[in-house]
Amino acid sequence: MTRVLLYDTTLRDGTQWEGISLSVEDKLKIAAKLDEFQIDYIEGGWPGSNPKDIEFFRRVPELGLQHARVVAFGSTRHANRTVEDDPNIRLLVEAATPTVALVSKSWDMHVTEALRITLQQNLDMIRDSVGYLKALGREVVYDAEHFFDAYKANRDYALETLRVAAAAGADVLVLCDTNGGSLPWEIEEIVRAVAALNLAPLGIHTHNDSASAVANALAAVRAGAIQVQGTINGYGERCGNADLTSIIPNLALKLGYECMPPELVGRLTELAWYVAEVANITPDEHQPFVGKSAFAHKGGIHVSAVMREASTYEHIDPALVGNARRVVVSELAGRSNLLFKAEQFQLDLDERSPEWQKILQRIKDLEFEGYQFEGAEASLELLMKKTLGVYRRLFELEGFRVTVEKRKDRRPVCEATIKVYVDGEHEHTAAEGDGPVHALDNALRKALLPFYPALADVRLTDFKVRVLQAQDGTAAKVRVLIDSADEDGSWSTVGVSENILEAAWQALVDSIEYGLRRRAGEAEVRPRRRVALAAGSHA
Repeated sequence: MTRVLLYDTTLRDGTQWEGISLSVEDKLKIAAKLDEFQIDYIEGGWPGSNPKDIEFFRRVPELGLQHARVVAFGSTRHANRTVEDDPNIRLLVEAATPTVALVSKSWDMHVTEALRITLQQNLDMIRDSVGYLKALGREVVYDAEHFFDAYKANRDYALETLRVAAAAGADVLVLCDTNGGSLPWEIEEIVRAVAALNLAPLGIHTHNDSASAVANALAAVRAGAIQVQGTINGYGERCGNADLTSIIPNLALKLGYECMPPELVGRLTELAWYVAEVANITPDEHQPFVGKSAFAHKGGIHVSAVMREASTYEHIDPALVGNARRVVVSELAGRSNLLFKAEQFQLDLDERSPEWQKILQRIKDLEFEGYQFEGAEASLELLMKKTLGVYRRLFELEGFRVTVEKRKDRRPVCEATIKVYVDGEHEHTAAEGDGPVHALDNALRKALLPFYPALADVRLTDFKVRVLQAQDGTAAKVRVLIDSADEDGSWSTVGVSENILEAAWQALVDSIEYGLRRRAGEAEVRPRRRVALAAGSHA
């Protein structure tokens, strides 16, 4: 089995993604995770560009990486300096990494117009820089910037830059589609032509400006590249870099290359979400292979087929990349969707039972009103239980009031007052919050905690509002989604109303009731009697 080396540049190229700013601690965390997944090379940054990268290279030895080789990235020497006196080269040396990546121009237009030097000067810079670092015992990865555009514009000169780098001792020649404008058949043809020259092992570095970065990387491997550069989740400048979380399973599961042990490919979704979390980027739910929706099925016909034979609508078993099949229930759902969900929710719903039709009709009616259960499966489970008659309310609302007071020179003060009945007992409480929904949540929790202590383990993690029929202005309906969690996982609930507080209340009640059932189980969740307070006191 042919081995393909994985070269990750999330910590350098990936940080050029608009919206990403990694601290040194963030970079160290990601580096440790990449090493855990046996990535061969981790490009840590450009030590000549900022103090943060210098600090990263100083501290990365503390991680004790077991597999990956850390790479410092930089450019060849400047035209007006010797290699020994060049500050960028000096910082590359001081980074003390076993491998160094050197980038240089391969496109004659860039040499004469961007650098404003002669073509020969550029070749001398390549030769001197590669040779100098090789003499110091470093492995040198030579990045031929804009190579594919260069090859199309001036093939002879583009190839000459590679010949010079190889002759100076470069260990790998990386062909870069820096502008991301090439297409797979062009990449394959050019890489094959370069490979035939047998100058040195080849690598590929592609960008996604034509939505072809992954396809281009795979085409290069087919043509002879043995190193693939990319980033986790495809982060990178402009439209991003080639996404390693798509490249890896395609190489390992479809093309038969060895690049990562199967047990680690089976945790690829974990890696994708870990890096997104550290980078503080919302994961792309529709990302191939590792996205939450990558194996989600919504149409009733599709679900029916998948339940009989998964390969009808799934190109691989989701477990091979650590993902899972999801069946989404919406107005497009059919019996198969509901039967799948009933089994998942451990509900007794027979396919011959008329109850599934009642549930489906209720879902369709609610979605017509603006509800959406795709992202609120906790509310869906409660809805199904209510329709099947296996749901018991944990409390009854008598009423609530929320006030927002704006005082001079002070931020707004929000207070919620709530009256509920729990197992026949009346509870009347009030609480403040940072906003009206926060105040309402605090007041409801204050009222329920004496009866349901497990509620202390349930917390709200996110609150989203979407305006429906925006043309109705302030009279428009809003859909509120609330994300909640405990130490064992998370769930989402939904509410819809013309009044944002009423919509939030619906989602909030579902969130708390679902969380309590989750903590204790449907049969065991019972209110305990309120502990009597001292005379004259009141909650």
